[in-house]
Amino acid sequence: MNPKAVPTEAETADLEAIEGVVATVERTQRAKDAEGFLALFHPDALWTTAHGKVLLGLDAIAAFTRKVLPDAVWDGEVTYEVAHTRFLRPDVAAVKVRQVYHSPDGDTEGTPLYVMTRQADGRWLLHVGQNTEVRRE
Repeated sequence: MNPKAVPTEAETADLEAIEGVVATVERTQRAKDAEGFLALFHPDALWTTAHGKVLLGLDAIAAFTRKVLPDAVWDGEVTYEVAHTRFLRPDVAAVKVRQVYHSPDGDTEGTPLYVMTRQADGRWLLHVGQNTEVRRE
């Protein structure tokens, strides 16, 4: 979508659905809900963590997530916000996310990029994800 263009009705519905997926990422991360998080992925997904671990396919993403998410420890909470969405095709969107871990020691940020695909049933799924830690200089 052109940043200056007014979204069509269909694009507005898609934007709302995409924001819903990102909100579910936030909710499932906070709840340490591995299965809820994994339900957001396309079977052929490619995921790269903020620390550079590359996970190819849902089986690899699931094994990693089930191992680390339930035992993840952080003080405070994490928030996710859609910063920008660009439709590459009507059924493919690049979604830039602002991820903030709020803690008593101060906030830290990540800047994920999700490529999401709309499925035949209308659901948007995470197809590619690359998270990058934001370093403060």
